[in-house]
Amino acid sequence: MSSVNKVILIGNVGADPEVRYLDRGVAIATFNLATTERGYVMQNGTQVPDVTEWHSIVLWRNLAEWAQQNLKKSMKVYVEGKLKTRAWEKDGQIRRKTEVVAENIQILYRPEIYRNQQSAVSSQQSEEAQENLNDEAQAAETQAPEAGSGFFNGLFR
Repeated sequence: MSSVNKVILIGNVGADPEVRYLDRGVAIATFNLATTERGYVMQNGTQVPDVTEWHSIVLWRNLAEWAQQNLKKSMKVYVEGKLKTRAWEKDGQIRRKTEVVAENIQILYRPEIYRNQQSAVSSQQSEEAQENLNDEAQAAETQAPEAGSGFFNGLFR
């Protein structure tokens, strides 16, 4: 029987991704992702605080370049990938780090500061859409049939 190495996380980006390129031009991006379990109050009144876990996320190639252009600190993202543990020696001691190698990532929420940059564009589009609706309403009024001439007008008198 085969085994499964699958991780699914939803959390907040801790800092903008750091991107570097290997010798062959392969992009690799790394960032930390915070997931928080909400605290609660026990029946005896004891307050259990929020618990935040930090996860190291690694993205390769096109996904790394996408992250560099699109991911920003505080964004809420969905990350799907697998666990990978690296080991190296430093100062005579073996060190280990477990990371999530992402295979899929999606932005779920952009904080207000990023939406404000887009709101100028969307408010202009909203104003144009409202003007179009007003123009259509005025055109419909000028072409409206006389009162009582519609199909339903005779039915509900």
